[in-house]
Amino acid sequence: MPLSSANKRALSEENKGEPALTSKRSRTESKNRELDEPESCATMTEPQKKANFSALSGNGISRHASPLANAKPGAAKKLVIKNFKEKPQIPENFEEQTWLKLAEAVGAIQRSCAIRYSLEELYQAVENMCSYKMAAGLYQQLQSACMKHVRANLQQFLGDTYDHEQFLKMMSNCWQAHCRQMIMIRSIFLFLDRTYVLQTSSILSIWDMGLDLFRTHIISHRTVEARTVDGLLNLIERERAGETVNRQLLKNLLRMLTDLQIYQEAFEKKFLEATERLYSAEGQRLMQERDVPEYLAHVDKRLNEENERLLHYLDSSTKKPLISCVEKQLLEQHLAQILQKGLTQLLDENRIADLTLMNQLFSRVKDGLKELCTAFSSYIKNTGRLIVVNPSNDAEKDKDMVQNLLDFKDKLDNIIEVCFAQNPKFVNAMKEAFENFINQRQNKPAELIAKYVDSKLRAGNKEATEEELEKLLDKIMVLFRFIHGKDVFEAFYKKDLAKRLLVGKSASVDAEKSMLSKLKQECGGGFTSKLEGMFKDMELSKDIVLAFKQHQQYLDASQAIDLTVNILTMGYWPTYPPCEVLLPSEMVYLQEVFKKFYLGKHSGRKLQWQPTLGHCVLKAEFNSFGVRKELQVSLFQTLCLLLFNENNEYTYQEIKTATGIEDSELRRTLQSLACGKARVLHKTPKGKDVEDGDKFQFNDEFKHKLYRIKINQIQMKETQEENTSTTERVFHDRQYQVDAAIVRIMKMRKTLTHNLLISELYNQLKFPVKPADLKKRIESLIDREYMERDKDNPNTYHYVA
Repeated sequence: MPLSSANKRALSEENKGEPALTSKRSRTESKNRELDEPESCATMTEPQKKANFSALSGNGISRHASPLANAKPGAAKKLVIKNFKEKPQIPENFEEQTWLKLAEAVGAIQRSCAIRYSLEELYQAVENMCSYKMAAGLYQQLQSACMKHVRANLQQFLGDTYDHEQFLKMMSNCWQAHCRQMIMIRSIFLFLDRTYVLQTSSILSIWDMGLDLFRTHIISHRTVEARTVDGLLNLIERERAGETVNRQLLKNLLRMLTDLQIYQEAFEKKFLEATERLYSAEGQRLMQERDVPEYLAHVDKRLNEENERLLHYLDSSTKKPLISCVEKQLLEQHLAQILQKGLTQLLDENRIADLTLMNQLFSRVKDGLKELCTAFSSYIKNTGRLIVVNPSNDAEKDKDMVQNLLDFKDKLDNIIEVCFAQNPKFVNAMKEAFENFINQRQNKPAELIAKYVDSKLRAGNKEATEEELEKLLDKIMVLFRFIHGKDVFEAFYKKDLAKRLLVGKSASVDAEKSMLSKLKQECGGGFTSKLEGMFKDMELSKDIVLAFKQHQQYLDASQAIDLTVNILTMGYWPTYPPCEVLLPSEMVYLQEVFKKFYLGKHSGRKLQWQPTLGHCVLKAEFNSFGVRKELQVSLFQTLCLLLFNENNEYTYQEIKTATGIEDSELRRTLQSLACGKARVLHKTPKGKDVEDGDKFQFNDEFKHKLYRIKINQIQMKETQEENTSTTERVFHDRQYQVDAAIVRIMKMRKTLTHNLLISELYNQLKFPVKPADLKKRIESLIDREYMERDKDNPNTYHYVA
């Protein structure tokens, strides 16, 4: 083959500067390679043949390249590629023969028989058909073969001889077989699936085509779909009734419906309707048959069962509507009935587990916790009202009221913490309910709380350690916060504190100061300023008594009587009515000595003795047994007992004349000495009450196991009188506060209508007050010319500057 001009140029460039011998050798070697080339082709491997075939199908390779191309060892070889003169031809019946082979394999798979050909051979056949642009026909033929097989399977489901479970098993087997067949078929036709099908958007993949055929020709058949769904619902209904069913069968078939994308349309809607009917009837029936704890346990059980179904075989998309349906039919429809029927019982019996379950279940439904919180608040109000309100004025009930309130509060705190997870709504509901019922009985709760504190802070109270007492005071302060009339508490607390301080009955100074600190933190310094002043008076009195004793030693005026005096600032302490009694001359002398001493140090002050607060320790000797005792008694008891140093018997009138004690006070005093547990005196005639004609003798045969004996004063009538006076004092103080509030408001507003003034007063006053009382105070201020009515409108007031 003659060289072209281009080849000549290449040759001349490649051989430039090379010896001629080299060129000659290159031509010889090239010629030899040409002769050896057929032998090389015969020994090629299979992949090389495919490569050569592919190359030859496009262009031919010239074997007559320039012999000078390889003149230089290692130089690049140049190949010239030319077209074949004729294209390779495929056999005329290639498509038909190949499809017959593939159709036979597909049929064998569908019949579950052995395939004559290897999978590699079948795969290669599909690839060859796709390479020769037969993919569209191949897809249609495959689709027709699969459709024919699926249609043939339909007939087995149209008979009426099967029960629900047999039908479902047959459907499950058919579906699983279909899935296995389509997986095998797709593996053979994978090249078709990944080329032609992938590039053609208008047709389905082989797997989706199989699903579509099954859905169209089997499961979407009206009879088959109905029997399948009915069978599934029947199995689930039996399981809900307590039977053991084949959950794997349910799982397979529901997975089938999901894969076929008809789960919601064919099954879920009917399933939810059946669920609603079941639980609606069940809820109505069980609410009548069972009590609330059993019903709540049943609802919890049903919810757990439905969650298990979701876990084992139902599709996850069903979870929200299914659980909502159960909650609505078993809970939401019966909220009011559950609360009305069982909440009071659960709270009364402190059923922690049941209340916890109720809270958990009610939190699942709309307005559940709101309804529960409202019912909880109503329960607290009703129960608390029974504790506080005492229409019959039963003294025993009032005695236990504060302790019952504390126990009730502890119980509710525990329920809120454990059962209601410290929900702020329930905490606030409890506070509002306590504030509501505890103030329905004015003044009395405040009084009783003050007395309860007194009983816990009084000496001799060994019920609790200091730590326990501190916790108890904190709980009492919680009740104290709910009280509107805190001034009533202050009045009674001050009266009781005065007794504890003056008679030395305080259990602990630290506990007293701790309580004072709590009150100050709660109500401010103005509330506790007088109480703090009482403590200061007691501390100053100790210094004064110590100085007085040193003064007595300086005067060398030692007395048989050891005098201790408490100097009380009148503004800090409760108001005590003046009382005159006839004291022994020794006591009168000591009073004068102390008065002279005190006024010498503090000129311009006035001392007023309060015998009702005095107490003494008497040394007594009972001659019959030669026994000596110490009697811890009040000053009034002391005056009565000292008379018996002169005579052995006195009449009531004689004692009254000798002591000067007021009649009712004297009767209580003699009653404590002659009718109590420690009877130092004998009364004739015997009886509990002291009459005008009674006679009293000294009990010379008195015996007692203790050396120092405390003889308490009879307190019943005294307490009633004290209560009345304390309440009246509080009322007067409130009048002054109301007057001050009215003047303060009018001074700021200048002009106000009656209704607006009343509204402002309710916002400012911290204690309960009636509109009629406010009207009286307004009239009083008008009379005293602090304000005046409008001339044209009597309901309008003007401030008078």
